[in-house]
Amino acid sequence: MGSWVDGRGVLEVAGTQVPVEIAASHRARMRGLLGRDGIAGALLLTPASGVHTFGMRFAIDVAYLNRDLVVVDVCTLRPGRLGRPRLRARHVLEAEAGAMAGWEVRRGVRLRLRTGDAGEQGQHRWY
Repeated sequence: MGSWVDGRGVLEVAGTQVPVEIAASHRARMRGLLGRDGIAGALLLTPASGVHTFGMRFAIDVAYLNRDLVVVDVCTLRPGRLGRPRLRARHVLEAEAGAMAGWEVRRGVRLRLRTGDAGEQGQHRWY
C-alpha cells in the first residue's frame, strides 16, 4: 500500500464519496476525535486494530479494515467504551454514529481511498 501520512482524502464506498481525515502518526492517532463535538465525514486511523471512546463527547461508528481496506467488522461505541481489537484489522475508520449505515459500510465491503490534493494533476493516490 505504500507509506501512510497524516492528511486528508476522499473515501469511496457504494458510489458515495466521503471526506476523510487520515491519522497515520502516533500523535494524530492518539488525538483521534478527542475534544471534538462531531466530525464531517470520517477519520481513518492507520495502523490500528482497536479504539476506545474514553473522553469522547459523542457516539461513533467504527469500521475495522484489513490491509486491503475490506471491512472486517462494524460496530457503534458510546462514549466511555473500549472497543475490542480485531486481529485481522490494520486500519480503523471512525464516523459519527449512524453515518456508516447511510454510506453502506458493512462487513465484506471494500473501500477505496484517494489521498492527496485532487486539485493538482497527478498529485493524488488511490488505495
